[in-house]
Amino acid sequence: MNPKNIFIALSLLGTGLIIFLATIHVSWLWLFILVGPTILLGIWDLFQTKHTILRNYPVVGHLRYFLESFRPEISQYFIETDTEGRPINRLNRSLIYTRAKKTIDTTPFGTQLDVYEHGYEWMDHSIYSLGHEHFEKGHRIMIGGTECKQPYASSILNISAMSFGSLSRNAVLAMNKGAQIGGFAQNTGEGGISPYHLEPGGDLIWQIGTGYFGCRAKDGSFSPELFKEKMLYPSVKMVEVKISQGAKPGHGGILPAVKNTKEIAGIRGVEPHTDVLSPPMHTAFSDAEGLLRFIQQLRILSDGKPIGFKLCIGVHSEFEDICNAMVRTGIKPDFISIDGGEGGTGAAPIEFSNSLGMPLRDGLAFAIDMLNGYDLKKDIKVLASGRVFNGFDIARLIALGADVVCSARAMMLATGCIQSLQCNRNTCPTGVATQNPRLIRGLVVSDKAVRVANYHEETVKSFVDLMAAAGIAHPEKLSRKHINRKVEMNQVQKYSEIYPDVAAGQFLN
Repeated sequence: MNPKNIFIALSLLGTGLIIFLATIHVSWLWLFILVGPTILLGIWDLFQTKHTILRNYPVVGHLRYFLESFRPEISQYFIETDTEGRPINRLNRSLIYTRAKKTIDTTPFGTQLDVYEHGYEWMDHSIYSLGHEHFEKGHRIMIGGTECKQPYASSILNISAMSFGSLSRNAVLAMNKGAQIGGFAQNTGEGGISPYHLEPGGDLIWQIGTGYFGCRAKDGSFSPELFKEKMLYPSVKMVEVKISQGAKPGHGGILPAVKNTKEIAGIRGVEPHTDVLSPPMHTAFSDAEGLLRFIQQLRILSDGKPIGFKLCIGVHSEFEDICNAMVRTGIKPDFISIDGGEGGTGAAPIEFSNSLGMPLRDGLAFAIDMLNGYDLKKDIKVLASGRVFNGFDIARLIALGADVVCSARAMMLATGCIQSLQCNRNTCPTGVATQNPRLIRGLVVSDKAVRVANYHEETVKSFVDLMAAAGIAHPEKLSRKHINRKVEMNQVQKYSEIYPDVAAGQFLN
């Protein structure tokens, strides 16, 4: 039985019993005075739509908010650190929540970080700052090369890859509805296209991983027929072939049996209630030229929609092989997604999460330099993802050469995630990363969709504000020389010194 119905039934039964006892002796009325408000509070919690925790845990859920009134973070496990060990998660979570709810996101007492500490970064501002009238409202980035028949006008910030299966249906619905409201795209993750990706009508980037979920033949190989069928969906704007992801590069995806419901198994083309382990490698290709031929095949099957691939940078020579193959064959993807080794996931071996894959900024700079060196960047857009929370995170990635930025963790937080770290156990208390119907019902799609759209709007606005303060009228004018990093106590270097620019065509000779 639904816990909500159980709570209401017990409340009515208890109230009726107390009233009956009060007819026997008036002193029982005091019990009703003491218990009645708690019962009413519990019923209110069950039916309100703003707080998932209270819908799933009536009355007792208030304890969390009570404790947070003393300290924003009550668990050491909630606190993350950046590459230099500084606590960043407390600040970023607070920022995301306030933007999602459109409440005040300013902070008292100035800078929250030690500006003299190694690794501190900042952006150069100008005394000739610009007004917002200098910026194109709803600035879009066109993705699509010379062979693309249906280029996509992308937002500068989109939702990074997260699958239905890892996420609940309500979380997928809320994110896609938020994308539809805000005019940005949602990456499906490698779990395939579900009805919940399609229902709200938000733009989709369909990710195809090594398991080929959604376009998977019975033997587990790629099915051109199923792929072509899915590409008829008008919501599908681009296709991303996932070679690797930052959270577990060189390792296939993991969906535990407890989250592999009959519905999810049907979408993926696998057996329900079994562990779903994606292979670490693709079977549709085995080398750089094979990857490009596969991209060309997908471009034809999709009738010219943008096709790209995603990877976390590992062996440098392998990415260089891909660049050489592009020059040799003339086949180029419409975009390349660079994922950072700091990226997150609901389930990955800790060694892969912590010790494998190049961090995003290093990997992004390397990829941009390779593409420039082989004179390919002018034809290929680059997407970047990996711990993107705020406008400055967007600015420094654009400065390194990215055209579009994607975020997963921040979008989960905007949807209601509290980072309880139970993604792989099917017990997520906010209904974001679970397939438990009792917990999913607590996530109200209409409320969380607006919060996702709000977070996107406010963060892009923050990025525009930073550019205006720097006197930069267009993202394409933002370069490595605008970002500074303290590399030693008495030494500061610009990104242009840390990551020197490579001239177009420099490697062709």
